[in-house]
Amino acid sequence: MRIGIFGGTFDPPHVGHQILADEAVAQLNLDRLLWVLTPDPPHKQGQMITGLDCRLEMVKAATANNSAFELSRVDIDRHGPHYAVDTVQIIKKQFPSAELFYIIGGDSLHDLPSWYHPQQLLAEVDGLAVMHRPGDQIDLRLLEEKLPGIGAKIRYIDAPLLEISSRQIRERISHGEGYRYYLPPAVLNIIQRENLYHFLSVAPLE
Repeated sequence: MRIGIFGGTFDPPHVGHQILADEAVAQLNLDRLLWVLTPDPPHKQGQMITGLDCRLEMVKAATANNSAFELSRVDIDRHGPHYAVDTVQIIKKQFPSAELFYIIGGDSLHDLPSWYHPQQLLAEVDGLAVMHRPGDQIDLRLLEEKLPGIGAKIRYIDAPLLEISSRQIRERISHGEGYRYYLPPAVLNIIQRENLYHFLSVAPLE
């Protein structure tokens, strides 16, 4: 079995997440892609984050119509801080015979040497799946100096150039700007129902 690990705060999950996740499944020939919802990410301490129950409902809605997508509670059901290396180790125990591919963006790859125990994370995964977007500049030589062996673990995923982020969506909602087509309809309905992100109220989708 080949399993992808797709972690994030997902505040909110959007169509860009869905497209990237689907490309990962196709290009890495994955049997499952685990959406790992992080309740309290260490790198976002002090930031306002939507409550876990709402984000959990939104991720369930975003993953409902793809049989390869699966919500993982690996970080939800344990105390923080939630570091990637710990998450991977737990999933590895859950699926001891599986090949594991940890999915990150090109920007996160640059920052990987500053993560918590990055060398151990590399040792635990079979592949580091990097969302490769047009124009990404990745200095593998420098990364190899900081994290020996990383080059052999990288698997690039060619992804559409989608300038969509959860932060951008939250800002658009709070400023009363258009946002509905950035979101899966089921997620949009939850945002509108719960009046999330202080947006101007509009009627939910039918």
